[in-house]
Amino acid sequence: MNLKRIIIISILSLFFLFSFSSPTIFAQSDFDSESTASAFQTQEEVLETKVQKILEERQEKPMGSQEWQLYQKLELLVLKGSLKGETIEAESGNLPTSNLPKYKVGDGLIVAYSQDLEGNRVFYITDYIRRNSLLWLFAIFLIISLLIGRWQGLTSLIGLAISFLVIFKFILPQIYNGADPVQIAILASLVIIPVTFLLSHGLNKKTGVAIAGTLAALILTGILANLFVNLSQLTGFASEEAGFLQAYKPGLINMKGLLLAGIIIGVLGILDDITISQAAIVDQLKKANPKLRLKELYKKAMNVGRDHIASMINTLILVYTGAALPLLLLFINNPSPFSQVINYEIIADEVVRTLVGSIGLILAVPITTLIAAWAVDKNRA
Repeated sequence: MNLKRIIIISILSLFFLFSFSSPTIFAQSDFDSESTASAFQTQEEVLETKVQKILEERQEKPMGSQEWQLYQKLELLVLKGSLKGETIEAESGNLPTSNLPKYKVGDGLIVAYSQDLEGNRVFYITDYIRRNSLLWLFAIFLIISLLIGRWQGLTSLIGLAISFLVIFKFILPQIYNGADPVQIAILASLVIIPVTFLLSHGLNKKTGVAIAGTLAALILTGILANLFVNLSQLTGFASEEAGFLQAYKPGLINMKGLLLAGIIIGVLGILDDITISQAAIVDQLKKANPKLRLKELYKKAMNVGRDHIASMINTLILVYTGAALPLLLLFINNPSPFSQVINYEIIADEVVRTLVGSIGLILAVPITTLIAAWAVDKNRA
């Protein structure tokens, strides 16, 4: 326990050093972004408000539409912004809108505030305030993790915080500034893997084996992803977000590299579970029967690993399918044949992402099992 505490203190020191490191290392290239942002703020301001009263509510046809929709006139109390404390009025449903929400008293709303050419104040409801519900959900997650996981739950949460720190302080700014996304993802993985594994599982042979197995599987996944992204002629522009990035910073971000980096980082999160499980299985088998040799250890551990693979494949496919469910619905009753639909880049993108990730995770099982069996076999000489 003392050794583990020393490791955690050391990693936390690096965490805070990383957090407050010189902005010249991790800062984004602004190219007058501050002046752009300030100019934007003079035109429009975002207010946080709360519905005090429903002044009007009826069904009507907005101008230019033949469909009836809900119209509401709301009295709002400004909670945050330059008009804090003021009561304002805003309309909902006065313009043709799909999926129009029905607001009620007590709802927290985001309101865009601007002035027209004549100086009149204009308010437009843009969204709900969801922050409070998200904070409650995060608090429940923290409490359950600590109550059930206890010490390991705490160290895992610290590892999670460090992973997010690396993503937001290193990966995203570097890619945003035009660095190669694949190189950045690999460099970040070299930090995330040992730190999170050591925090979650401690400094021992099992953790070392899992780290080695994860790195080996990650390298193979990267090679496979690069090969099939190129063979499939994927450009990385299948999503709307990619188009927005290219329009905002034309030619600076490598979109194909960004696709590859996304595959690598996505697989990284699941490899922890697989590699540490296989390393633990081999370790327990050796303790139960110290006479087992490398070949026997590998064979027995793979019997359990195959069950792990079977459940993992189904889990991973369902996870990716769930994330792409709105996309898949677009192709229900599509007049185009399947052979044509599968050629669409937006579909091929998800297929390559899913299959490459699955192959990398499957390969992690025999790789980690072999490394673990070799590490615990004292008679291998």
